[in-house]
Amino acid sequence: MPFWRRTSSADAHLPKSDRGSGSLDDYDYDLVPNKKSTTMRLAGSDAHQDELAALSGEDPETLTTATPARSLEQDKVDAPLEIRVFAGRRVSGVVGTVPRGLEGVVDEAIRRLEGRGDKPRIPIMIAATKHGYRVDLQMGLTR
Repeated sequence: MPFWRRTSSADAHLPKSDRGSGSLDDYDYDLVPNKKSTTMRLAGSDAHQDELAALSGEDPETLTTATPARSLEQDKVDAPLEIRVFAGRRVSGVVGTVPRGLEGVVDEAIRRLEGRGDKPRIPIMIAATKHGYRVDLQMGLTR
């Protein structure tokens, strides 16, 4: 098989419908989204369906990430970046992980929001699919 057709083995342990999605092609050199409509679907949401079902009843305008940017010490460890959701006044449990290879994009978006004085929270949308609930980070809104 040609090397450009190989699938990434980083999330191979997850079902195909739960590996998340996103591409570095959607971002410029400084990891700023190219378009306002750019989204990233989280991986590993199957294990958190109860939490997502509860969050799906919340006002979609109030749902944002509650995950801080990684410190340099945390960045040295190759561990998945878990995402929690801030809904109104409460913080949920983990609802998924950032797809492998895109952790830097999320970290940079949080740092960019902090740098300009905004709350370091990325808006999210909870989507109901035939495989369950999924979380889409609205990365384009962090431009």
